[in-house]
Amino acid sequence: MPYISLNEAKEHCRVELDFLEDDFYITSLIKVAESAVSHHIHEDLAVLEVEGILDPTLIQAIKLMVGHFYDSREPTVRGLSIAKVPMTVEYLLDNDWNRTIA
Repeated sequence: MPYISLNEAKEHCRVELDFLEDDFYITSLIKVAESAVSHHIHEDLAVLEVEGILDPTLIQAIKLMVGHFYDSREPTVRGLSIAKVPMTVEYLLDNDWNRTIA
C-alpha cells in the first residue's frame, strides 16, 4: 500500500484531481519515490511505521520526490539556471533513521 495516495500526489504536484491522463504515471512515481527513500535511508519503510503510520518527514520526502520527478521528466535541462533548493529531500532523509523507535 502506498504511503501517499494518488490524490495527495496530484495535489502536491498541483495537478487537478479530475485530470486523469497522468494518473498511471503519477502512481508509478509514488512507487519510485518510496523505493528511493527506502534505499537512501537503508531501511524498509514498513519497519519504520508506528501503529501503521509513517513519519511525516518521510512522507514529505516522498512527496518532494514525486513532485521533482513529475516536473523533471528528463535527466538534463537546457537553457535554464538550476539551483538546488536548500533543506529538501536530502535534509529530510539525512537523519539517523536507524534509530530505535520508542
